[in-house]
Amino acid sequence: MKSVEKVESHIVKWLKDYANKHNMGGFVVGVSGGIDSAVTSTLCAKTGFNLICLEMPIQQESKQDSRASNHIEWLKNQFYNVTSHRLTLDKVFYSFKEILPMTNNLSSQSLSLANTRARLRMTSLYYFAALNQYLVAGTGNKVEDFGVGFFTKYGDGGVDLSPIADLNKSQVFELGKNLKILDSIQNAEPTDGLWNDNRTDEEQIGASYPELEWAMDVFDKQIDETTMTERQKKVLSIYSNFHRQNKHKMVQIPVCEIPKSYI
Repeated sequence: MKSVEKVESHIVKWLKDYANKHNMGGFVVGVSGGIDSAVTSTLCAKTGFNLICLEMPIQQESKQDSRASNHIEWLKNQFYNVTSHRLTLDKVFYSFKEILPMTNNLSSQSLSLANTRARLRMTSLYYFAALNQYLVAGTGNKVEDFGVGFFTKYGDGGVDLSPIADLNKSQVFELGKNLKILDSIQNAEPTDGLWNDNRTDEEQIGASYPELEWAMDVFDKQIDETTMTERQKKVLSIYSNFHRQNKHKMVQIPVCEIPKSYI
């Protein structure tokens, strides 16, 4: 980025202006132990508005869990306006699983249950937002939100505003370094934390974030594929497939428009 400091100031001002315009008293952020939620929560804290950080583990891997706790403690040591709650959602998740009907489609069930975790967290975030008249700040970046659609619809995609959604992952890391986010978070492999095996985002998608950023940049351009390496062709194919499959997440919900003559 040409000026990390200007980007930081711009986002903080944007957050403050939006909260003031809508007469809201603060922000709620789900803190996962990853760079996106760490940067988002820090930017919200810098507004001076009240910030509630939520830890919402569901069968969480211990390193993710400790990174989230350490980040919140780091925030509290720096900002007077930060409070937090830890909601262990294991019992809620298990109770939901117990009432589900049996299925032989185990692969689809695993994905559906992973997304269920994200939706339980969204419900928790909005409980505190409604209780306090706060805004839920999203933690998605540009590649996830508008490139490959790597988020859960009405899960981590269910937010009131998105402070970092115009920044690529590499730019979020750059901003995190400038904000002096804990090294343990800056050095952690990105993961959505929705699976018991701690699989990384790269393992799920099949490409790294720098590769996806390149693909997002060339996707709509007339690039001669004969000039690409085999890896670049593979990455572009991965990006294209995810973008096409997840397009429904990135566009406005379709509304069936009734012909005027009918009504």
